[in-house]
Amino acid sequence: MNFPELIAVRDSKDPHGPKLLFTRNEWKAFIGGVKMGEFDTLAD
Repeated sequence: MNFPELIAVRDSKDPHGPKLLFTRNEWKAFIGGVKMGEFDTLAD
């Protein structure tokens, strides 16, 4: 099954495990949030 409009993300320690699927817009919003530091407090 091929969904070129979706971004698949998985845990690299479990390469055969489940994948999360995101649209390109969702992924861009997430990456933008990472770059803006929106998730920095979650690492504390």
